[in-house]
Amino acid sequence: RQHVFHIPIFFIFLVSNAGGLLTPLGDPPLFLGFLRGVPFIWTLRLFPIWAFMVGFLLFIFYLWDRRSYAKEVHPESLEDIPGGGSLRTSDKVNFWLLGGIIASVFLPAPWREMGMAFMALGSWFLTPRLLRVENSFTFYPIIEVAVLFAGIFITMCPALILLAEHGREFGLQHPAQFFWVTGGLSSFLDNAPTYLTFFSIAHGMPGGTATVAGVPEPLLLAISAGAVLMGANSYIGNGPNFMVKAIADEAHFKTPNFFAYIGYAAVILGPLYALVTWIFF
Repeated sequence: RQHVFHIPIFFIFLVSNAGGLLTPLGDPPLFLGFLRGVPFIWTLRLFPIWAFMVGFLLFIFYLWDRRSYAKEVHPESLEDIPGGGSLRTSDKVNFWLLGGIIASVFLPAPWREMGMAFMALGSWFLTPRLLRVENSFTFYPIIEVAVLFAGIFITMCPALILLAEHGREFGLQHPAQFFWVTGGLSSFLDNAPTYLTFFSIAHGMPGGTATVAGVPEPLLLAISAGAVLMGANSYIGNGPNFMVKAIADEAHFKTPNFFAYIGYAAVILGPLYALVTWIFF
């Protein structure tokens, strides 16, 4: 297939962001909330928003992909490719190691981090080298992401400190306000530290409802949804976004540039955010 320009865009929308809304393992902001005392299963309360976003995005992707497939001059299916008719996996030991990483999440520090590092090293030594060669595995994407986000974290620290100190002066009170402000800043400041900043701003605010880790539940729902969903608005809104682009670029897969991607996100995701606000907040 030649007309596949849309695939990395929707992959970032769905896999790197909206799809991770249900548990702290799905997206970095929710994991930081878990470390701040938010119960692990509390994020399942975001299921209605998750189902709405994922359902609509899958539907839009289906329509877009169907139209793109119709443009193919010589379309091929998996059955047309030798050995391509079935899906299989190799070296299943990595499934056990992935399970070990998930189990490590529930350990206290520093055992949590040590457990994850141990599983990662186990994968490196136990996975046959030939599989990495066949999958064109390199460390280039993660190195590029690490360097970029190190710079982002350093330069955005003053802005986040200013927000933490004066955030309550902005007059944020309603869930819809927290949803849009958290999401708007998450689009360009990285959604994980932005989530923590507004988590701190909302901590102890009067809400007249039950609190979760000291934050009124309606506000925490809005902050969580805003950070996770709107982290998809740019390549630097969430670490996995840029990693997907780096992997695709390294494989010579055409991806939109920084500003073109923002345009796609605004057109596709913007109306969905408005509906989420109207229905849920």
